[in-house]
Amino acid sequence: MQLHQETGYLYPTAPFDFQKSLTMLKTFVPMQDEQVLNGQTVTKAIYAGDRIIVFQLTDQGSIDQPRLGYTLYAEQPFDEATIAIALDRISFFLSLDDDLVPFYDIARQDSEFIPVMETLYGYHQVKFITPFASACWASLAQRNLRNTTLRMKQALRETYGGRMIIDDVAYNVFPEARQLAGVEEGGLLLAVRNTRKAEYLYSLVQAFNSTDETFLRTGSYDEIDGWLRSIKGFGEWSSTFILLRGLGKTERVPLSEKATIEAASRLYGHGQDLSRKEVARLGEPYAAYQGYWAHYLRLGA
Repeated sequence: MQLHQETGYLYPTAPFDFQKSLTMLKTFVPMQDEQVLNGQTVTKAIYAGDRIIVFQLTDQGSIDQPRLGYTLYAEQPFDEATIAIALDRISFFLSLDDDLVPFYDIARQDSEFIPVMETLYGYHQVKFITPFASACWASLAQRNLRNTTLRMKQALRETYGGRMIIDDVAYNVFPEARQLAGVEEGGLLLAVRNTRKAEYLYSLVQAFNSTDETFLRTGSYDEIDGWLRSIKGFGEWSSTFILLRGLGKTERVPLSEKATIEAASRLYGHGQDLSRKEVARLGEPYAAYQGYWAHYLRLGA
C-alpha cells in the first residue's frame, strides 16, 4: 500500500536535547517495543482521532536552537485537523513546549542539585504517549512485578490496539479509552488474566471515556487529583504518578513514590534516609517545577 506523507518541522522550547529524550525512550520500560530508535531518529505510532499515524522525528538542530524534522505517515490522505492532532500529541508526549529556564535558574541556587542539572541539561520530560496509557500502567503496576505489568500492557496493545506496517516493520499503538469503550470486563480479563486488574481497568476505561483530555490537561492539580482518586483502585500513588508522568503537572513532588524519596536521600541525605516531610521541604523552592526536580532526581541522582 502506498502511504501518504506529510513533512515539516517542530521547534521545541530551548534548551532542548533530543538525544536525552531518545536515551529516556531506550530505557523507559512501560513503552518497551513501542517505537524504533535509530541514531538521532525515533519512529512511533499514535492515534490521531480514530486514525493511526506513524511519525518519525529527526534531530536537525542544537540544544540552544532546537529543531526536529518530522514525517507523518498515514493510509488515508491528510487533512489539517489530523495533522494538528498528531503534532499536538507528539509535542505533549515529548514536552516540547516546557520552558526549563526558570527551573534551571532555581537549580543554580541548589549546590547539591547542580551536578544533576548539568548532567540532564536540556532534557524535557518524556511522558507516556497519552494520559490514558499512563493510567493503565499505574493500574496494572500496583502490587505487581514489572515484567508481569509489561506483559499485561503488551497484551492489551496487541489485542485492542492498532498497527501500521512501513517497510516491513510493524508499528503498534496502545489503544485509547474510546477503542476499549465497548469491551466488556470479561474481554479485558482474557487479555490481562487477572480478575482484579480487569475490574479496575474496566472502571478506568469508563472514567476516561466519559471525560475530555482537555479537562485533564488544563484542570488544576487538586481538581484532577480528586477526579483520579474517584476511579476504582486509584489512590495517592496512582494519582501522583499520572499527574506527573501522564499529564506533565510538575507543581508537586510525588512523595508517594519510594524511588523519589530514595533519590533525594542519596543526594541530600548523604547516607541518611530522609522523611517525606524533609523531601517536600527540599522541593519547595522549585515552586511550579517541583515535579521536574523530582523527575531529574530519579534519573540523575
